[in-house]
Amino acid sequence: MAFSSEACNESILSPSEINTLSKDKKLNKLLTSVLSEVKHYAEEQIAHIKQDSKIGLALSSEKNIDKLLEMIVMDARKMTKADASTLYIIDKENKNLCFKILQNDTLNIRMGGTSGIKIDLPNVPLYTDGKQNYSNVSSYVAITGEIVNIPDVYKAHGFDFTGPMKYDASTGYRSKSMLVIPLRNHENDIIGVLQLLNSKDPRTGEVIAFPDEYIDETASLASQAAVALTNTQLIKDLKDLFYSFIKTIATTIDEKSPYTLGHINRVVDLSIMIAETINTSKKKQFIKIKLDENELEEIRIAAWMHDVGKITTPEYVIDKSTKLQTVFDRINLLETRFSLIAKIIENEYLKIKITHLKNEKNESIFTALDSELNEKLKNLENDFEFIKSSNIPGELLSEDDANRLKEIARKTYLLNDKKQPYISEEELENLIVRQGSLTAKERKIIENHAAVTFRILNQLPFPRKLVRVPEYASSHHEKLDGSGYPRALEEEDLPLQSRIIAIADIFEALTAQDRPYKKPMNLKQALKVMNDMKKNNIIDPDIYDLFIEKKLYDQFFLKESGNES
Repeated sequence: MAFSSEACNESILSPSEINTLSKDKKLNKLLTSVLSEVKHYAEEQIAHIKQDSKIGLALSSEKNIDKLLEMIVMDARKMTKADASTLYIIDKENKNLCFKILQNDTLNIRMGGTSGIKIDLPNVPLYTDGKQNYSNVSSYVAITGEIVNIPDVYKAHGFDFTGPMKYDASTGYRSKSMLVIPLRNHENDIIGVLQLLNSKDPRTGEVIAFPDEYIDETASLASQAAVALTNTQLIKDLKDLFYSFIKTIATTIDEKSPYTLGHINRVVDLSIMIAETINTSKKKQFIKIKLDENELEEIRIAAWMHDVGKITTPEYVIDKSTKLQTVFDRINLLETRFSLIAKIIENEYLKIKITHLKNEKNESIFTALDSELNEKLKNLENDFEFIKSSNIPGELLSEDDANRLKEIARKTYLLNDKKQPYISEEELENLIVRQGSLTAKERKIIENHAAVTFRILNQLPFPRKLVRVPEYASSHHEKLDGSGYPRALEEEDLPLQSRIIAIADIFEALTAQDRPYKKPMNLKQALKVMNDMKKNNIIDPDIYDLFIEKKLYDQFFLKESGNES
């Protein structure tokens, strides 16, 4: 039984009165009892204050929404000695109360939240037939903001309790006392409803009506909970917005290059796979490394954003599948040009034949001219076929092949009395690229994407826990020997996170099936190339050895094929 403030005031006595009364044993006994009750009341209030403070701190520090919802329910039940409780949250359209947490000690039920058990009960509508729904007690509280305290729902009037009664009939439970409180946030908006059921007398275990003294305290908890929930939801919404922004950028890059989004997804998956393997590795190189949740998040976002700089890279450079490709493959122009050269050569020989027809009719001269013409046309055709094959990136272009291309480029034909080369200087520059399809100038353009990535990301106000994302994202082309780009970082300056993303990026690029400019390597070829990179101090040897030892490539391919268990 709680001691009232009025009783406390009536029992305050002066020292002289206490001395007088202490002479009387009965009064002394009464005085001792009163003082004990005052002390107990004060201690109880101090305990409540401490508990409220603890709850407030816990609510404000919890960032997981499911855990926070459970904490609200559990603290409210503990405070009110409630046997059961339901927590509803108003949906974004403000049309329904959605079940979020359902707990019942007697029936041993834990649903929603972190339990993993979905609540399959229908939402409570806030409107029926276009009118506000006052029949359900939870919707009534959500609409009016009033607190409802019902001693016995079976005897209550004004609300429809057929739902709880049906539930009782099916479970054998007896819903009796109910306390329903709105959750108001800092803007005084009602965001949910807390429904407490069957308060129990702590001494007898009997179900009693919720005492009035619980109401203010529980309402205060509900208010704190609503503010904490709103803040946590805002943080989650901001995080979701940030990830949506990242994915929007990835989609934008995808519009420039059909393969890039797949590349980004795969690099993210493989980077996290490597990072998590490092976390669990017992190898001496990694035993002290434990990447926490925030550090893993940094790697994930950096991997998502590592190619954001390609937004500024011309599409033809990103997707350059042949050496002569710009907006289109210029091999078609050369084919037209060589057809024109063939016609010019044929016309020259026709003119010679006409001259001989006027002067003499020696058949052997015509035969010789035809033979010479055919040889020239054949050579011209061979030259074009060689150019055509050289236009396709493949094996390393040999010195002899490069010299042959230069020789063809020195050949000329007359067009409108002006000498024109078979191959222009710019075309030759592209065709004699030794490996791949990019010229030195184009390689510089595409390499610039790493520097642009840093400049773009460095403008974003990343929170403290993600502050190194720009550094990690822009360093995935750096090499341990200092020959990488954009900053030519040395080994001691290259963080672990960038090394992880670099290996993921290289392996994905070597084995990717969707590159327009090269055929994918098989696993054996790719690992040989990466092993050479390890030996030449380009990639991190410890991470690569772990990648091989744990056969992460198999896990990666399994995940990408959709067969992961």
